[in-house]
Amino acid sequence: MGVGPLCKLFGKSRQAYYDHIWHLHDHTDQENLAVDMVRLVRRELPGLGGHKLYKCLYTPFRSNGINIGRDKLYKVLKKHRLLIDRKKKRTPGTTNSNHSYLKYPNLIKELAPTRSNELWVSDITYISVGYDFNYLSLITDAYSRKIMGYCLHPQLTAQGAIKALQMALKEKPVPNTLIHHSDRGVQYCSFDYILRLKKAGVKISMTENGEAYENPIAERINGILKTEFKLKRVFSSRSEALLEVTKSIESYNHLRPHMSCDFLTPAVAHVTDVPLIKRWKNCRKKYKSLQKNN
Repeated sequence: MGVGPLCKLFGKSRQAYYDHIWHLHDHTDQENLAVDMVRLVRRELPGLGGHKLYKCLYTPFRSNGINIGRDKLYKVLKKHRLLIDRKKKRTPGTTNSNHSYLKYPNLIKELAPTRSNELWVSDITYISVGYDFNYLSLITDAYSRKIMGYCLHPQLTAQGAIKALQMALKEKPVPNTLIHHSDRGVQYCSFDYILRLKKAGVKISMTENGEAYENPIAERINGILKTEFKLKRVFSSRSEALLEVTKSIESYNHLRPHMSCDFLTPAVAHVTDVPLIKRWKNCRKKYKSLQKNN
């Protein structure tokens, strides 16, 4: 039986049949092209979630005639097994605050930074290398979320933190206008680290109890690098780990849109004069407010 008799049998025209076939092929082509573009972005930003992924691909989708919205993109990601699987595991401790060095008070309890180079936050996280660990020291601008300095060091000593600080200080912040906030770990309280901060005219602030909620931005950046950029995996060598850390931080600073920066990349947000708008809801603050009212 030909196409014509079949169409008549179901009460449809021949043109409607061919329109339907064209529509199916068009949507399949769009989906395949979208998947290719997703894989291209994921090559540089391997753990980027669906929401930010859609923000990155919105303009390329429209330029290529791909009519896929955010909800449809999630369905495509699920169909092609491209959704990100978030798994948590235990981590070794990186903070030792049981020492005799001077500890500084917390200066940022009520501070909400309004410009770049007003507040830097620091932290150290571990990177698995073979059967051992390396330690990644990070210094991040709290306003723009740009990673200002970093160092992957084979030992959990002050040297890694100092090298990250030296890199960050190449920004040459204006004396007495910048606060450096960290936990009370021995690395940040060491004589050499404190001396470099004071010489640069940087104010010193530290957590009171060493809890993660006292330095949330630093903890968040650690999590992004570990989950979205796959730095939580086990590297076969230090050179491989160092290469991936450098590549990941460059991609984070220059390619990844940040919800805390109005979906700008941290590098662009760091130099913009336009006030940044946060595009996320502080659920923890809302939850605490509800608890207080009840």
